[in-house]
Amino acid sequence: MFTLFLDKEEDIEKIFLYSTQKLADTNIIIEKCSNSIIFRNISSFMFFSSWLTKLIIDIFEKNLISKIINKTYCYFEETERLKISDISSSIIDENLNSKNDLIFIAIYDYLKSFSEMNLDGFIRFRLKDYLDVLEYLVDLSVNNFIINREYDRFINLLVEYVDNKPSKIEQIHLIYLNQESILLDTNQNLIPIDSNILDAKYLSDISFSSNDYALNTILKLLPNKLYVHILDKEDEFINTLRKIFKNRLYMCKDCNICNFYRLTILK
Repeated sequence: MFTLFLDKEEDIEKIFLYSTQKLADTNIIIEKCSNSIIFRNISSFMFFSSWLTKLIIDIFEKNLISKIINKTYCYFEETERLKISDISSSIIDENLNSKNDLIFIAIYDYLKSFSEMNLDGFIRFRLKDYLDVLEYLVDLSVNNFIINREYDRFINLLVEYVDNKPSKIEQIHLIYLNQESILLDTNQNLIPIDSNILDAKYLSDISFSSNDYALNTILKLLPNKLYVHILDKEDEFINTLRKIFKNRLYMCKDCNICNFYRLTILK
């Protein structure tokens, strides 16, 4: 027999429902009391430890993440904290095995010596390594959020610039392969890519790709139409061009220009 004590009545209801659903196909008998849940006929500590691990992650992890964010990053607006929480959950899910192992080992060691557990206290005092990992991954999420926020702000500035400045050239063809760009004018003559960083006034501190200078050159000329010829695969640079140039941008994967450079570069 194993008794699981909980501090909140709402948690008892939540965990009892979770337990009856997840353990329905086992021989474990579950009883709900006023401040605890009793589990009988536990035949394997290994199985029960694994199940308790999943219970903690499924029921408590999101709230633990929110507590970390609200305590450490309270200066963000509520909507921003919600976005950080979503990013954190995604990053933490990518580290599923690591966090599972930390929780499982702590629970398994505990069950070998004790037949009852205050779950809130166990999480707070026995899962410090797990909580430290959550804090570290939340920190990564905040950095991710800030970078994305600055990226979005920068893109919005460039969109405003493109929308409010007259075009200096009718069209530019961008041939794209292996994260490198070739620029052609209306007559398909080569456009030199300005690699002088002192003149790269449209670049930000954010590096989109190795094509920063190509972007800067395009922004200087500001074409009425931007034809992007994809010879390989799309990536973040292409997504950036989509966001900036919107309906000025035309994608192409099979035309005379595509075929010529495909044969020339890929031969």
